Order: sequence, then C-alpha cells, then structure tokens
Amino acid sequence: MTKIIMKLDTLTCPSCMTKIEGALNKVEGVENVKVLFNASKIKTEVKPEVTADSLKEVVEALGYTVKDVKTKVSEG
Repeated sequence: MTKIIMKLDTLTCPSCMTKIEGALNKVEGVENVKVLFNASKIKTEVKPEVTADSLKEVVEALGYTVKDVKTKVSEG
C-alpha cells in the first residue's frame, strides 16, 4: 500500500472536503481518502499502480491548487 499526502493551497468550506473525497474515491485503486479540512491536507492510501500525479490531476481538475505531494511506500 502506498500513502500519498497532498497539501492544498486552502480549503474554504466543509463541502470542499466532501467534493474531493467523492472524486478521489472514484479513482480505481484508491483504498482510503481522508481530507483534513483545518490542515488543508488530503491523505490517501492507494494500490501501487496509482500515482501521485494521477491523484493531483483529479484534485486540480476540481479547481484546487496542490502545493506539495509526498509519497510513502509501505514495505510488505
């Protein structure tokens, strides 16, 4: 499992959280999505075939700016 954390420019409302979670949950290979509203972060757990760039594209297509992306691959 790979963890991808994206830092956004700013989340302005709780409905943004729902919109992002819904869009990312539709991506094949995404196992878990958690949007941290106050921290303006998205934490995801994905299968190895999902790339950070593909998730970033989904988020940016919704109109949000991704400032930073970190990927951590779990061993085993």
